[in-house]
Amino acid sequence: MHTMNIPAVINDAYCAPEERLAALASYASQASYASQAGYASQAGYAAQAGLAGRLPGPESNNHIHTSYSFSPYTPSMAALQARLAGLEAAGSVDHDSAGAAGEMIAACAALGMGGCTGFELRAGFKAEALAGRKINNPDSTGIIYMTVQGIPKPALPMVGAFLEPIRQERLRRTRAMAEGLNVILAGALGKRARGGPAVDPLIDFEAEVLERSQYSRGGEITERHLLAAAAEKLIAAFGRGPGLAAGLAERFGIKAPPKLAAYLAEGRNPHYLYDLLGLLKTGLLPRVFIQPNDRECIPAAEVTAFASALGAIPAYAYLGDVGESPTGDKAAERFEDAFLPELFAELAGRGFRALTYMPPRNTAAQLARVQQYCGEWGFMEISGVDINSSRQSFNCPELLLPQYRRLTENTWALIAHERLASADSRMGLFSADNPLAAESLASRIRVYAAAGRKLELTRPEESACDILNDLCKGDIPHESAGS
Repeated sequence: MHTMNIPAVINDAYCAPEERLAALASYASQASYASQAGYASQAGYAAQAGLAGRLPGPESNNHIHTSYSFSPYTPSMAALQARLAGLEAAGSVDHDSAGAAGEMIAACAALGMGGCTGFELRAGFKAEALAGRKINNPDSTGIIYMTVQGIPKPALPMVGAFLEPIRQERLRRTRAMAEGLNVILAGALGKRARGGPAVDPLIDFEAEVLERSQYSRGGEITERHLLAAAAEKLIAAFGRGPGLAAGLAERFGIKAPPKLAAYLAEGRNPHYLYDLLGLLKTGLLPRVFIQPNDRECIPAAEVTAFASALGAIPAYAYLGDVGESPTGDKAAERFEDAFLPELFAELAGRGFRALTYMPPRNTAAQLARVQQYCGEWGFMEISGVDINSSRQSFNCPELLLPQYRRLTENTWALIAHERLASADSRMGLFSADNPLAAESLASRIRVYAAAGRKLELTRPEESACDILNDLCKGDIPHESAGS
């Protein structure tokens, strides 16, 4: 994470978006920003991944969580960190919320980047062929994670209204889980003194969970907010250092894996809270987790129908069989790899148009199968890594590999889709009224990728109108830059 000379207000979640954006614009005009922005971080990260010599080159991330769900970063700071890491495009995707959308697009424009928006949610997915199986959700059967990508700007109020009942249900469930967690904390910690005043083990839900989230500002409250409050109680009780891992093992029966134990033994670790949170997600959350009901996880087909009606793109979030989780919050487990043919048939039948995946999280063999089925079923491929810890890098050098180069073009097509559909609802990439509707998806993506690269990135909404006029007149670019 780059922090040098960055004004604190840019990452202050309690300031108004307008204040953050003003500070960001001021910072972006300074020489200190210009000296940092570029590919230096990207080159170093790619060298570690064995990709040195293939840079500079474009990277993007269309799945960045912000403070509107759970993240170390406000939308403005997320865009800035992405730019300082050398990315040319970034997109916000928050749980059950598109509250970050306006700020994310404005922040990307201030930094001369491509920007796009979306949201992620859990949805019901009852299918006889998949009965009893976990699909892409470690916590539940019959419930999947999915995203809605490329939301046209005029549709954002409708998105907020659609998600409001889901947010209310999740708040109710999280509050109930907090009660269960407090029973565990009280039993394990009591009033443990640590060289000073006694530590109250009970979480104050309103002050320590709800206020931490951006729920009152249109964001979502998640299990991570609850676990972050628990993590702070544990740090207060055991301190930072080896004593915390020992206390977890002794009082809670949670044994940290060697890698995480080493992180937690280092008291000055700047990512301490997030490292501990990852351990609690696998070691503590299952003890209090309450399964979401059908009001919180509405049927996936309802979500895809809503998204398509708005001109947005409903996407399935591929997980794949998990080995070691980068953030320590997922145990090794098998998911949808064993039944991909059946799954794609079910997804197509429910109106999905795309599949989103994270190249650093899967093997080349896993993603080759996913790409094959996307081609067979006519699904758009969308890439992105769900940034929700300060330890995670914004870089994804895998996008520079030949087999993933299409993902960069798809990103620019997604950006063009969002901007053009914002100006004219007929211009959504999957709209039946699109003048290119009769062409193949690959052909439409090529045209939209070229259109995305023609946008004036500091004024994307205004320049989209110019591109829209060209498209409507038949002056359509058929090749994109770098194709």
